Amino acid sequence: MSSRVTTHVLDAVAGCPATGVAVVLEAASGSGWAVVAQGLTDDDGRVGDLGPADLVPGTYRVRFDTGAWFDARGTVAFYPEVVIPFTLADPMAHYHVPLLLSPFAFSTYRGS
Repeated sequence: MSSRVTTHVLDAVAGCPATGVAVVLEAASGSGWAVVAQGLTDDDGRVGDLGPADLVPGTYRVRFDTGAWFDARGTVAFYPEVVIPFTLADPMAHYHVPLLLSPFAFSTYRGS
């Protein structure tokens, strides 16, 4: 496994993967948030290599630049970004953080 954290973004309106969404993985630090990794969703809406193979336990967040993604499609949207914080408790576990996206709503869960 090359990354402990992965994500998948689905466009709930079009019913297909959201290609080209900018994604940033950040770790909580004493002075705020530190960027760990970043990427763009692929043709299947996935970023399968978001961060290093080893991460220390702690609080992380995945930040999705949904505003730019919707703007590029000429779609007015309510959320300029979606930020999903989570606790990485087991440094050996895989953390999949999916996002189901529409212009005025989003949903997430811990995936597998």
